[in-house]
Amino acid sequence: MNAAVLVKDGSNTTITGGDITSDAKGSNGVFSYGGNGGQNGSSGDGTTVTISDTKIVTTGDGSGGIMTTGGGVTKASNLDVTTSGQSSAAIRTDRGGGSVTVDGGTYTSNGLGSPAIYSTADISVSNATLTSNLSEGVCIEGLNSIKLENCDLTANNTKQNGNATFLDTIMIYQSMSGDANSGTSSFSMSGGSITSKSGHVFHVTNTDAVITLNNVTIQNEDSNNILLSVCADGWSGGSNIATLDATSQKLSGLVKVGNDSTLTMNLSSNSNFEGTIDGNISNASGISVSTEVGNVSVTLDDTSTWTLTADSYVTSFHGNAQNIISNGHTLYVSGTALIGTK
Repeated sequence: MNAAVLVKDGSNTTITGGDITSDAKGSNGVFSYGGNGGQNGSSGDGTTVTISDTKIVTTGDGSGGIMTTGGGVTKASNLDVTTSGQSSAAIRTDRGGGSVTVDGGTYTSNGLGSPAIYSTADISVSNATLTSNLSEGVCIEGLNSIKLENCDLTANNTKQNGNATFLDTIMIYQSMSGDANSGTSSFSMSGGSITSKSGHVFHVTNTDAVITLNNVTIQNEDSNNILLSVCADGWSGGSNIATLDATSQKLSGLVKVGNDSTLTMNLSSNSNFEGTIDGNISNASGISVSTEVGNVSVTLDDTSTWTLTADSYVTSFHGNAQNIISNGHTLYVSGTALIGTK
């Protein structure tokens, strides 16, 4: 363990104001270590960091801004965090997990493999600005979660890292490295915005994931306009399964579900989706990953609509066909054209 400020052994430490700077390799800005020896799912020893109104800058590789592992607890508010090294998420967690709560502030990462948030823990962030200038905006690994409320997330993932063969803004996966237990990953966001400058907005691979969106403004600036991909990538040993629950949500773009993958998509409370669903997927190098769509179930409540932008393919559809605006295209359900669309 290395950090400019290391808190452990059950300590309750409060930091208010000031500047914290680290330029060494593997030296996090502020590190809350809960003492569980990296045993995922085990409780920590009560170690808690409460930090507010502080500027944190790290420049070395493996040097997160605020780091939580071993069951530690971090409570942060109104921080100004900037990291520049590789594997140096601004809000960082690792083996053994813990709990992280952030309210307000600005969190910026600039290095390869350095999202604004990397979750092997339960992380809640509200009223914050999150920016990743090279990597994914956020990553969730395995049985862990990220909850965003009224945050503005921007990512420009232009370089692949490690086993990744795709570029994306929100990556949900399982590496099988032991850093996170396997199970259902959870990403939820209410209010705020996502600006995806490069790659897919959402990418799910080698795990079971639930994505919950409520009134989020999504701006996809990538020319391929892929909203979500659920498919194989550079990891193995798990399944590619995603559920997308959208409430009062506007969605647009292409949804790609690989032939070995599963998607359940639920739209409710005046949500609308303008786009297509199919299984033609190529990775960032242009190599084909899938040509056939996997198992896809779509449900629309009576207040929600889907406007097709090309022929689309699902396994099952639940809802009123009148809520499908065909726009001159066809929705195929298990190979049969759906009758009664507008």
